Amino acid sequence: MNPLSGRVAGTVLTVTPNPALDETYQVRKVTPGSTHRVRPPLARAGGKGLNSARVIHQLGYPALAVAPLGGPAGEACRTELASAGVPHRLVEASAPTRRSMAFVDEENGLTSIFNEMGFPLRPEEWKDLFQVLEHEVPQAACVVGAGSLPPEAPTDFFARLVRLSDRAGLPCIIDTSGAALLEAAAAGAFVLKPNREELLEATQCPDTAAGADMLLAAGAQNVLVSNGAEGMLLFSAGTPGTCLAATLGRSLPGNPTGAGDAAVAALAVLLASGERDPEPLLRAATAWSAAAVLMPAAGEISPRYAEFAGQVHIRHITRGEIRTQEGTT
Repeated sequence: MNPLSGRVAGTVLTVTPNPALDETYQVRKVTPGSTHRVRPPLARAGGKGLNSARVIHQLGYPALAVAPLGGPAGEACRTELASAGVPHRLVEASAPTRRSMAFVDEENGLTSIFNEMGFPLRPEEWKDLFQVLEHEVPQAACVVGAGSLPPEAPTDFFARLVRLSDRAGLPCIIDTSGAALLEAAAAGAFVLKPNREELLEATQCPDTAAGADMLLAAGAQNVLVSNGAEGMLLFSAGTPGTCLAATLGRSLPGNPTGAGDAAVAALAVLLASGERDPEPLLRAATAWSAAAVLMPAAGEISPRYAEFAGQVHIRHITRGEIRTQEGTT
């Protein structure tokens, strides 16, 4: 089932300031403190924005991925992106691109992830990156800024991206953490997409509803909070006191590494096509996220996303109900 019902999506521009060469290892069983013999990993260009662009491209919608790359891992990312056919525009970086390793325990279905922090970009490289964005953003239909920032990065990077998108009249989705999440909220991001842990860490609020309210009060228009198998909550500035809760109603075995990136991809595709109704946005995000869990690596989703879309249950709940479910007061 095509979520756009015949509509054509405009280009989704994704920005990944701290990309990584993602290596995914399938391990029969992970035993701490022991030696493991593993097959060669599945290696691909990764980082949240690149993963979202890959999903969008997989499903046949237009995407353009922007990221700085450098060193041997960066060259491997360039080669892989070209081979995969994901449209991209890359900025040359002097710092080596980091690596990210995921170990999928096939016996218990759990995935352990080891992310390098990355290396600082030079001031002139940040300038080069923004020059690319100033050229590409006005040609897009939706903008995504996603992932962590490398050390010594300007914390207002995503906020600047939000303001650049706003000047072009475009919705901007930001999926990040820490101070950068707060700055993106203050800049007026159309959607912020933290998971529950990222939300509580950034806001220091005691519960999910309070944290989302803080981001909305700061200026964000919508806050989509993911919480693993428990589903997603969508808070909107226009509906204070209530939010939308979505769940598939069951957990799925697999690798959840790219689930959030697939949710962002779903939001971006619909927003790029003019959709603004919260319920279809939340339904697609939940279904695509679930379908990503079934795949071996981040950046792709199972064709069952269409099936899952019909199974997602959405309901309106109050802030009080959320606090009761979380056991907070």
